[in-house]
Amino acid sequence: MGCSFSGLNALYDAVNGGGDVWINENRFKILRQLGEGGFAYVYLVKEVVSDGGGSQGSGGLAGKKIKNPSHISEDGTYAMKKVLIQSEEQLALVREEIHVSSLFSHPNLLPLLDHAIIAVKGNQQGSWQHEAYLLFPVHLDGTLLDNAKTMQTKKEFYPTFTVLQIFRQLCAGLKHMHSFDPPYAHNDVKPGNVLITHRKGQPPLAILMDFGSARPAKKEIRSRSEALQLQEWAAEHCSAPFRAPELWDCPSQTDIDARTDIWSLGCTLYAIMYGVSPFEYVLDESGGSLQLAIMNAQVKWPAGPNPPYPEALHQFVLWMLQPQPTIRPQIDDIIIHVDKLISKFSS
Repeated sequence: MGCSFSGLNALYDAVNGGGDVWINENRFKILRQLGEGGFAYVYLVKEVVSDGGGSQGSGGLAGKKIKNPSHISEDGTYAMKKVLIQSEEQLALVREEIHVSSLFSHPNLLPLLDHAIIAVKGNQQGSWQHEAYLLFPVHLDGTLLDNAKTMQTKKEFYPTFTVLQIFRQLCAGLKHMHSFDPPYAHNDVKPGNVLITHRKGQPPLAILMDFGSARPAKKEIRSRSEALQLQEWAAEHCSAPFRAPELWDCPSQTDIDARTDIWSLGCTLYAIMYGVSPFEYVLDESGGSLQLAIMNAQVKWPAGPNPPYPEALHQFVLWMLQPQPTIRPQIDDIIIHVDKLISKFSS
């Protein structure tokens, strides 16, 4: 499934016109757009298999060596991310996203099924640009963020046990990333990057996605310039309301590790409960500073369900939101604790 540099049937014209798209040897029909952001667009696509075997036949994705065959869609539908690449820097970032996404294989991490990078003619005569096409399983129930918005309008909340079940799955996916040698940090854990699939008689399935910001977690900062460089990178790649304090104001002599994700995980647990980051309230205050609220871990607890969430859940959030990263727990500590809470609140 290597990168493919070719002008496969004027692919970029086909996408804009709603036609068929080729990703390497496989053909997909665009059904509709699911979302967009920055230079990326996400489409719902359906595989077109010409041998008459359908998506379950010997042709198409079913015939590929995919890590987990269960990711082959029964009805042939997938999510396709199209990225417009206008510089060598963007090209390098997309290649890195493809590389990192290909490393992981876990039921709570969104798998990359196939990809292609296509050269297309640029606006200027003789110039060339690129477009990337990344293929994933589709989850049409949307993200935690989508669900939170819907629930807020209805004044609905997840029950405590469901909150813990969703959160436990995110922990499992992050543990997979943090267990690599060297460990990888996701760097952008937030409700908008968590796909939720509702299942009858079961807890919702939670899948962490978007590894465009994922990098080796450990960084040795040994100068002011290195600290500033990390802050600039974080400002571009890590969503502000979920960004760890050490990425806002990085010391000149420090070691950064995967516990930046633990901070974001704490913010996300709060958001599963209340629909927003624990620090976004300051954006509604006159002169409120998001950075200051994060640096001081100034958490406020809004009105929640009736009866309210248990104090043990609030304390769990605060345990992850330690401004000093050296005091913050590791992912294994979090999993031990969430399993105890699940056992406690399962009845």
